[in-house]
Amino acid sequence: MENTIHYTIKPPENFKQLQTLYESLGWNSLNLTVNDLEQLCNQSWYTIYAFEGQQLVGTGRVISDGVITGIICGLCVLPKYQSKGIGKEMLNRIIQHCEQNRVIPQLMCVENLESYYESFGFKKFSIGMSRNLNR
Repeated sequence: MENTIHYTIKPPENFKQLQTLYESLGWNSLNLTVNDLEQLCNQSWYTIYAFEGQQLVGTGRVISDGVITGIICGLCVLPKYQSKGIGKEMLNRIIQHCEQNRVIPQLMCVENLESYYESFGFKKFSIGMSRNLNR
């Protein structure tokens, strides 16, 4: 399967695919619209997409000032494509892009993913906090 996956920074023609991807992972609790998702990708400093043919199967992005820090977010792969190296390849490309631009890659993750990110050289350094908004 890996040979049939195409990685690109060119966004999908239809962001409905991204909405479907997020919903398949239970990531759309904010009820983001297709337009919201297109905006969040377009306003990100760097976004990578993984396609099999015309189907979006994964994505990841970085929010950054382009100088010091880049926050990796939204790294995800459709469930039926997980554990095939797609997320790993996207993360490696994200890290490479950050390093080429001398931007420090950082991220927040749930506890059960710590060891996954540690395998890429990430180290726990802080406590993350969030404040909920009524949307």
